Amino acid sequence: MSLDQIDHSLLAALEDDARLSFASLGEAVGLSKTPCWKRVQALEQAGAIRGYHAALDPQALGLGTAAFVRISVRFDKHAAFERAVCDHPMIVACHATVGDTDYLAHILARDMTDLDEFLRSELWRLPGVERFTTTIAMREIKSAGSLAANAARKR
Repeated sequence: MSLDQIDHSLLAALEDDARLSFASLGEAVGLSKTPCWKRVQALEQAGAIRGYHAALDPQALGLGTAAFVRISVRFDKHAAFERAVCDHPMIVACHATVGDTDYLAHILARDMTDLDEFLRSELWRLPGVERFTTTIAMREIKSAGSLAANAARKR
């Protein structure tokens, strides 16, 4: 999909506050309500907008320990591993990687005891897991950066 400046502005405004009315959103980007609604609908249909979500604070929810786990999986178990990852609530993100390991998973836990229990009792039981290495995050510097700003930047 080819995005113009108005599309980029709409995406940035929605990324900042997805609860804006179409009238407010249109005003922010210089469109009236109906053309704004049509543009947003086209962005949704094209897949540029995947959904609308509340941004939750892990700390406020008691999930104060973040870890990144590099995981190696047996060759014949990748599909089963990926299905299991998608079903596990402590794994908030997971990426297939190239390099020494097969996956990089972002884990949120209540505390170190909760993380230790997950690693010792649950991660090992996911299909095909052969080995993993864990890195504990000390503090978060940046999360949920602006995809709209990244996409709109000049080359």
